[in-house]
Amino acid sequence: MPYPADRERDRPWVMRTYAGHSSAAASNALYRRNLAKGQTGLSVAFDLPTQTGYDPDDELAKGEVGKVGVPISHIGDMRQLFDQIPLAGANTSMTINATAMWLLAMYVTVAEEQGADPSTLAGTTQNDIIKEYLSRGTYVFPPGPSLRLITDMVAWTVSNVPKWNPINICSYHLQEVGATPAQEVAYAMCTAIAVLDSVRDSGQVPVEKFGEVVARISFFVNAGVRFIEEMCKMRAFAQLWDEITLERYGVQNPKHRRFRYGVQVNSLGLTEAQPENNVQRIVLEMLAVSLSRNARARAIQLPAWNEALGLPRPWDQQWALRMQQVLAYETDLLEYDDIFDGSPVIEAKVGEILAGAREEIDRVQAMGGAVAAVESGYMKSQLVSSLADRRRRVESGEEIVVGVNKFDTTEPSPLQAEGANAIETIDPIVEMHAVEAIQQWRASRDNAAVAASLDALREAAKTDQNLVEVTLACARAGVTTGEWSQALRETFGEYRAPTGVSGASASGEAGSEIARVRERVRGTGEEIGERLRMLVGKPGLDGHSNGAEQVAVRARDVGFEVVYQGIRLTPSQIVSAAVQEDVHVVGLSILSGSHLEVVPAVVDGLREAGAGDIPVIVGGIIPPDDAQKLRERGVARVFTPKDYELTEIMDEIVTVIREVHSLS
Repeated sequence: MPYPADRERDRPWVMRTYAGHSSAAASNALYRRNLAKGQTGLSVAFDLPTQTGYDPDDELAKGEVGKVGVPISHIGDMRQLFDQIPLAGANTSMTINATAMWLLAMYVTVAEEQGADPSTLAGTTQNDIIKEYLSRGTYVFPPGPSLRLITDMVAWTVSNVPKWNPINICSYHLQEVGATPAQEVAYAMCTAIAVLDSVRDSGQVPVEKFGEVVARISFFVNAGVRFIEEMCKMRAFAQLWDEITLERYGVQNPKHRRFRYGVQVNSLGLTEAQPENNVQRIVLEMLAVSLSRNARARAIQLPAWNEALGLPRPWDQQWALRMQQVLAYETDLLEYDDIFDGSPVIEAKVGEILAGAREEIDRVQAMGGAVAAVESGYMKSQLVSSLADRRRRVESGEEIVVGVNKFDTTEPSPLQAEGANAIETIDPIVEMHAVEAIQQWRASRDNAAVAASLDALREAAKTDQNLVEVTLACARAGVTTGEWSQALRETFGEYRAPTGVSGASASGEAGSEIARVRERVRGTGEEIGERLRMLVGKPGLDGHSNGAEQVAVRARDVGFEVVYQGIRLTPSQIVSAAVQEDVHVVGLSILSGSHLEVVPAVVDGLREAGAGDIPVIVGGIIPPDDAQKLRERGVARVFTPKDYELTEIMDEIVTVIREVHSLS
């Protein structure tokens, strides 16, 4: 989206809704409906198997296919996804990271099949793997090889797809897992420095073209409800980016140094309790990234009011789009220069955020940069501690969340009168069809060409050859997402990032309620004859681990011995760990919608292992009907986002253990 000339009325930003589910065909129909309603860009949500490099018939994909996005397993799916959508005129954002090179290769191939010149393609691949180690957890490979994939993509797109943003430095999820404004700015900039240094040092881009590399780096940020502070954060971002690109990289063209960002407002800040309040939260958060012209987003996507309940319906997404359209076309927002220039209040807040960000950037760079700060666990532990502090403020009432910890009396909501129909649901048959389809695809393609292209990929990965061209060859040959990823796993290896739990601070935990529960944990352990042990598990591919981490931290602080091995575990691995560690309770955290598949698998696995007396509790975004089904399958307790007081949850877990051991 080009910027207008000075004094010209500002143009509306690209308007998107983050969408995709079930299948390529169903998502294609949704995209075409949204475009017909006035949406000006596409934002593709991929399911977790696609994001983490698995095919639908992989064991780890069970229960995850089509749940939080669209499954794209091969070039045929990509063709279907963009059927009747001319990619030459599209502006497509793809939220994809570890497998970004693979999805871009398929996108470019489909565009070429449509007759488009790749040099005309416009859009973005998120492709920020650093924040995956810190927040969402959809990483696959270790940091070094992951940075190599990003570097190759940046270098290749600058020469071949020059209008494409090969990376979105993504601070969005950092805020979700606890980052303060200063941390969000600092860690995003550290990631950008790591990427730009890697591209520069690779020698793949001539020095005279490095400004073009900087010009294609975009950012994707979060906007919380403290919209004045958030707007100041954006002004700080813009100022710091200009400073870094000029001083560190010597980029002289001011247009190349312009801070270009898109935004989705804070989805995890939406509440299950009184969800109608989310509407005003979304609007206020949108103002944070649109009020200041000098730091205005060039692309905005808004969540739907009911995302804390489950998958939004098309009508819910339409409402979110209309919010943007009213602001852009009915108000006078775009008619004025920046209304905050010269404000001493704004300048002071921007200065405060800049000072904190610069201090943290210096600290991370002194450690060796973003990759080193990931591998050491430093950044992760800082974020876990920040989120723990925020949770304590909410639980104490110091930080008010309307409808949750204050003003919680309510009338029945007519928006939820339809009950379960108030959210979109995915028929389990979707996964079965996807499994059948991928098996048919493998049987019908030229498997000799597939094998040859994968061999070429493996060999190239052992050298410093740019991997985009061999990846394009894999896409054209009919390689699947799982096969491409597995070929690179064999060369690069896999990785399990630090959880940040052991290094998280526990300041501020003293209090009568904490002390009471700690005493109850100690006393129950004495009655049983050993210290209470809890296993916190993340089954399946759901990498949103902040809830599990906060549970692990609070459990440790009330006296439990905690076993937490991080994300992406099969039910059988969780069962094995529970038996080996001889735990007294298993707590599962799931946000992806796969709870009806993976939770019963853990319960059944414990019974088969002779450990059926170990109670299982579950937390996540779980509709009431599903919660009842889980209880019927033997789950002891189900907690949802409305159960925000972690100390109360710990107390209830002790009660569960006492019930199992028949303690009064």
